[in-house]
Amino acid sequence: MDTSYLRTLKSKLLGTPAGRLVFVCNFEAENWWAEGYVGLPAPRFSAPTSVVGRMEELGVLLAGADDVLILKHPLDPGYREYLSGLGLPVPSVLVPENVRPDRSTTEDVLDSPELLRQLSALGAEGAHLLPMGTTVLEQKLTDRCGLPLAVPDAATFARVNSKIYGRRLTAAVGLRGIPGDCCESRDELAAVLRRRRPALTGGTRMVVKDAYGVSGKGLLLLDRPETADRLLRMVDRRAERTGDDRLHVVVEEWQDKSHDLNYQLTVAGDGGITLDFVKRAITENGVHKGHLMPVALTAGQRAELEHAAELVGGRLYDDGYTGIVGVDAILTTADVLYPVLEINARLNMSSYQGSVTEHCQPPGLVAFARHYPLRLPAPVGFDELAGALAPVLHRDGPERFIITCFGTVNADADRPPPFDGRLYALLVAEDQAGLTALDDAARAALAHLAPREH
Repeated sequence: MDTSYLRTLKSKLLGTPAGRLVFVCNFEAENWWAEGYVGLPAPRFSAPTSVVGRMEELGVLLAGADDVLILKHPLDPGYREYLSGLGLPVPSVLVPENVRPDRSTTEDVLDSPELLRQLSALGAEGAHLLPMGTTVLEQKLTDRCGLPLAVPDAATFARVNSKIYGRRLTAAVGLRGIPGDCCESRDELAAVLRRRRPALTGGTRMVVKDAYGVSGKGLLLLDRPETADRLLRMVDRRAERTGDDRLHVVVEEWQDKSHDLNYQLTVAGDGGITLDFVKRAITENGVHKGHLMPVALTAGQRAELEHAAELVGGRLYDDGYTGIVGVDAILTTADVLYPVLEINARLNMSSYQGSVTEHCQPPGLVAFARHYPLRLPAPVGFDELAGALAPVLHRDGPERFIITCFGTVNADADRPPPFDGRLYALLVAEDQAGLTALDDAARAALAHLAPREH
């Protein structure tokens, strides 16, 4: 049985809770949307790391038992059995017959005639493709095999995921926006930095962000006028070298934050807008580390986010977008809520947690979705991992530790040892103290997997 979270999503996207979805979790989507746009003068487009690629396995948490998940590598049998033992629905998994490490999963699918045939059959039976976000690759896939998209086309996704679009939307609907500017050329950036120079001299910090930057990439902090001058010189040198003075960035005043917030809304096919949840995002140097849920908000703050969700969702619908939207917001140390820091009109990390939190987080309990960096001397089988984590996997009482992605653990196992891995998990406890104790116990258990010092 699909979770209520998934049935509701299907109703909004497909018009029926019983629809069938084919998931492809293309975490590299921003790289493709950025094509043709000019960001900060630094290397930007790069192939996703093996670990990021294996994060596609998070889709197993969202897909239902009758759905299909496309993965570059088969789902580990031990992990499948583990999820089933938790009572979670586990989808069918399809793997391309032609796989190359230097390609995305969608590119592998496009080079796999047998899998394309299976997807064509699924499309003929009424299934729809749900990517994390549609890029030119998923557009090509649906054109090739006739499997229709459950969400808009690549051009729409590229348009609405620009930070420039997000700032302009925020201003257009009248929401409180972080003071800043949009720049689409070298001259516009120079004018902004010139106008902001007195503020920089006075100690105000500014941050410059690529229109399609993600996870701390494509971001530069300006803490004094000299830093701004250096940036402009780099932009000038590139413009002279390339003959192209375009630049797609936003410049914003840095805010001292007490909380990073993330809320999800869904824009239905009929234009209906729902606020699905609000979580506290845990970040480090601009890089996402996890989510705490639920988050304590005042009635006024909750109402402000609900209002923002309606306005953001309505404008996205008017601009041709339907589907899941993740919005980053911040609460400053001065207790000012900025309801839109960034709009991510696609599936987000927290989107994949909806079904597992519904199933594993009873009312009144708190949860922490996070990942653990690993340093491993050799590949770790699921049974070995589960054995190491036995002190937290088999606890009495309300505390629970749920493994939410195993594929990332051995993603770099083809490299000389020791290699880096990553374990994703959901921790559930009665309160914050219980989460901290469970987290500490998990860290201690995972330490036994690290290389031995001689």
